[in-house]
Amino acid sequence: MINSSINNKTVYAIGAFFIALIAALVYAEIYYVAAIIPAFLLIVGVALFRLDWLMYLIILGTPISLSLEKMTFNLGLILPTEPLMFGAMVVFLGKLFYDHKYDSRIIKHPITIGVIFYILWTGITAITSEMPIVSLKMFISRIWFVTTCYFIVVKIFKDPKAFHKYFWFFILPLIGVIFYTLYQHGIRGFEEKPAHWVMQPFFKDHTSYGAIIAFYIPILIGYLFNPHFRWNLKFITSIVLLIFVVGVIMSYTRAAWLSLVAAMLVVMIIKWRIHIKYLIGVASIVLVVLFSLQEQIIQKLEKNKQDSSGDFAEHVESMSNVASDASNLERLNRWSCAVKMFKERPVFGWGPGTYMFQYAPFQSSQDLTIISTNFGDLGNAHSEYLGPLAEQGVFGPLLFLILIFLIYYKGIPLYYKLKNRDLKMVLLTAIAALTTYLTHGVLNNFLDTDKASVPFWGCLAIITAIEVFHKDLEDYEVED
Repeated sequence: MINSSINNKTVYAIGAFFIALIAALVYAEIYYVAAIIPAFLLIVGVALFRLDWLMYLIILGTPISLSLEKMTFNLGLILPTEPLMFGAMVVFLGKLFYDHKYDSRIIKHPITIGVIFYILWTGITAITSEMPIVSLKMFISRIWFVTTCYFIVVKIFKDPKAFHKYFWFFILPLIGVIFYTLYQHGIRGFEEKPAHWVMQPFFKDHTSYGAIIAFYIPILIGYLFNPHFRWNLKFITSIVLLIFVVGVIMSYTRAAWLSLVAAMLVVMIIKWRIHIKYLIGVASIVLVVLFSLQEQIIQKLEKNKQDSSGDFAEHVESMSNVASDASNLERLNRWSCAVKMFKERPVFGWGPGTYMFQYAPFQSSQDLTIISTNFGDLGNAHSEYLGPLAEQGVFGPLLFLILIFLIYYKGIPLYYKLKNRDLKMVLLTAIAALTTYLTHGVLNNFLDTDKASVPFWGCLAIITAIEVFHKDLEDYEVED
């Protein structure tokens, strides 16, 4: 009774304090702060009692989130997602330390172990960084991305219906962004040049925009083949898929188109149960042929003068233009700098997030293009593999490659073992979606943003959750 009385008094005292604070702010005509406080308290309450609701709010807000870095505030913060993720992380860790409970099956899962080592090495290289403050910010943001979108979400996925919520809470607002982009593009005549920036302020440029749309196309296709879904749901999904296909085409993102081809090949390999020994054999033959014909291939590439264009056929042809296409040449320049930076600091690298500030002295005059810069204001290493090589040394990309190996090593056999057809489709589309990003990651890297982190780490959580919680689940009918 005494404790209950104390708790009630505490609640009343806190409530009275905030009421008095809001009244004072209204009296002082500081209305925006007075409006923010109740919203803040509501979000805190949701986080404490329904953390899954807060995660769905984060997912819903991710496609339409805005980066203050591109605005007059000049802050490296993404609203509203990063503050919400930070709050969700604090609540989650607080509960973890208080209850000392987290499913040991999740912790012992190989993908979780891979994620933990990946984050630990990011933290170590942040300590040894050339720019510790920059790397610390990157490390902290990476922690809240992984904590919320993997460790919290994997527990939410204990309910199999949560998989579909996770997908659609991202897809629905992304439809709005696609319509906005197409409208902005349309009033400019659907020209190729405006396609690079008309998705702003929601996406930084057309490459990240195209990558995320491409990520969800395999998922939407999966719903069309889901035997549990009625024709009316499939009809709606087909319309959404058409919107996404138009969006990815009009993004003029060549890497996104290529990533969808890679995802299709992976799905075919899984569905046809092609043994890994045959894949290794084919890959070996291709490598031998490429090596033996390397001079002819280089000569052929050097003759390709087709720059990126509004004509789709010409735009596809420009993918292999390493003679005059500024975008392709600048990537080669950035990759060359990343390798040179790695050679100078091969173990710990220059520190997470530092590439754009450190690569300029490593540029060679013969590699410079018309879009080259020394100010680090036009992106990073443009590779999810070479970027970490420069920033985190040899173990950065190695741990990421191990994580990629675990996606397929655990995900594909699990697909064959599953009895539930709905979960089989969820798993297959998650693997295909991850394949689009991992393919796109050869040419770009976006895991330092909420737009890519929410779907990427979420799909890793799907693989883990299905194996931990649902691998023996029998087939069932999905409610419309």
